[in-house]
Amino acid sequence: MSQTEAEQITHASKSNLALAFFVLPEDRRRDISVFYAYCRVIDDIADDPAVPVFERQQALDRWKESISSPVAIPNEPALAATVRELIGKYRLPTDYFLEIIAGCEMDLAEVEYETWADLEKYCYRVASVVGLISIEIFGCRDPACRQYAIDLGLALQITNIVRDVGQDYTNEKRIYLPREEMRRFNYSVEDLAAGRRNEAFLNLMNFQAERAHGYYRKARAELPKTERRSTTAAEIMRAIYQTLLNQMQRSGFPVFEQRCRLNKFQKTLCIARVLLGRFRR
Repeated sequence: MSQTEAEQITHASKSNLALAFFVLPEDRRRDISVFYAYCRVIDDIADDPAVPVFERQQALDRWKESISSPVAIPNEPALAATVRELIGKYRLPTDYFLEIIAGCEMDLAEVEYETWADLEKYCYRVASVVGLISIEIFGCRDPACRQYAIDLGLALQITNIVRDVGQDYTNEKRIYLPREEMRRFNYSVEDLAAGRRNEAFLNLMNFQAERAHGYYRKARAELPKTERRSTTAAEIMRAIYQTLLNQMQRSGFPVFEQRCRLNKFQKTLCIARVLLGRFRR
C-alpha cells in the first residue's frame, strides 16, 4: 500500500482527527496520514464481527511480526513497509506501535472493566500512545509534550466512550464503563441494554464527562508555550472533541437515540478559534 492509498484511507474516514491534519506541512501531513491509516487498519481488524476472533488475532499477530522485523516478511500486510519507513524516518519506538495493537487486542475478548485503573490502561494504549507518536510526526521537541499527549489522549478516548456507549453495547456487547462506577451510580448492565437514559445514567455520564474535562484541563496546562505552533493539529482535535463533550452534556447525553456529532459550522468555528489563538500569540 502506497502513501497515496494511506491518504485515501484517512480522507475516507471523515474523522475529526483527520480533519485537523490540514494545518500540517505537506510532508508531515503525508506521514501522519500513513500513521492514521495504520491505526485505522488495526482497529478495523479487531472490530470486524464478520471475521472469527482467532482469525482477527492471526491478522494482528502478522502485524506484530511486520512491525518488529527490520525487513519485509513473507505475506506481510500491504501497509507494513510504509509504516516501517515512518518508524525509521522519525526514530519512533517500535513498542508504541505494538502497544496500539495490544490495545486493540483487548477488544477481542469480553470487554468489561472493573475499575478506572483497568480502563485507563486500555485508553492509554489506544489513544495516549497515538498521541505520543503523533507529537513526533508533528515536530514537537520539548519532552514536556509527552505528558500533554498522554492526558489529551485520555480525554479524547473518554469522550469517545461517552459518545459511543450505546452503540458499543448494541453492536458487540462492549462496556467501556468501569463496573465499579456503574454500581456506585446504580446503573446496571440491564439498564444499558435497554437504553435507559434515566437519572442514574445522567449522573454516571456526567461523572465520566467531568473526568474527561479534568484531562482536557491538564493537557492544556501541560502544553509548553514553545510548542503551540507544532501542536496546532492536536489543539484542533481537542477543541472539536471538547466542544462535542460540552454539547452532549448540555443536551442530557442523547447517545442512545443518535450518534452525537458537530455540524460543519461548529467544527469550522472550533478550527477558527484555535488558529486565531495561534495568530494572536
